[in-house]
Amino acid sequence: MGLRNIVIQGDPILKKKSRKVEKFDERLNILIEDMKETLKEENGVGLAAVQVGVLKRVIVVNMDGEIVELINPEIVEQSGTQEDLEGCLSCPGEYGITRRPMKVKVKALNKDGKMVEYTKDALLARCFCHEIDHLDGIIFKEKALRMLSPDELRKE
Repeated sequence: MGLRNIVIQGDPILKKKSRKVEKFDERLNILIEDMKETLKEENGVGLAAVQVGVLKRVIVVNMDGEIVELINPEIVEQSGTQEDLEGCLSCPGEYGITRRPMKVKVKALNKDGKMVEYTKDALLARCFCHEIDHLDGIIFKEKALRMLSPDELRKE
């Protein structure tokens, strides 16, 4: 397994819609393990496959110290709203305030093709939304209510 390079904003791949995963094979397992290792190395909360240059509907999320994989994830329920600070590994040094649901229920498959379901709120709800947006070619800055300057960021 190994680290993958993070694709940085401006690369056209980040604007493309990722394809549904159909094959659960060794290549998918290698991608997922590489993404987990990359997420740990970058100290991130979530990472979408497109951020490492692969147009597949795969995300990994750090849930309370355990990194879980979600394949073909979809938000099936959401409630409430939150506005909070958001950043992105593909937009280093940039942060903005976004409005996201306070709570989401996500259904997906794991790397074994088994259905998994997570209901999370606050930071993890925001993370799920952020990463699923990546799968649809959307970067958080497009949804930001406002971007923060370095001076504003120091005050947050």
